[in-house]
Amino acid sequence: MDSTNGPPKILIADDNPQNIELLEAYLADVECEIETAVDGEDTLKRVESFRPDLLLLDVMMPRLSGFEVCKKLRANPETRDLMILMVTALNETSDYDRGVQAGTDDFLSKPVNKVELLCRVRSLLRVRHFKNQFERTLAYLADFEKASRGVEIK
Repeated sequence: MDSTNGPPKILIADDNPQNIELLEAYLADVECEIETAVDGEDTLKRVESFRPDLLLLDVMMPRLSGFEVCKKLRANPETRDLMILMVTALNETSDYDRGVQAGTDDFLSKPVNKVELLCRVRSLLRVRHFKNQFERTLAYLADFEKASRGVEIK
């Protein structure tokens, strides 16, 4: 999952169409591709086909909760590095604990504040970008090391 060839990809997962519409409107100033999902199962399918850089994940959804979706994404080697921002109306400490245990990267409380959303989205996309750069650098160094072993030094 890496949008190195184009704008970042954001998947919005929420079963409430008004919430999706609001988040899309708030993200209008961010250069990105946006897709949406309407429940937990749909979210997993969209992650596989869209390959987003960031998932805005509602916690309370039908079919699979955001907690369950997060756990499944973290358990899959193909999706475990996806940046996940849980968007929730839940505000109990135990809910945050469950989110952390499920593997979320950050939380955003409903009702969503536009400035807070944009700050967190930009921050998580930056983290994702730097992580991708780091992984490419490590791969380059590993290739360089292999190649240098094949060269005899005199």
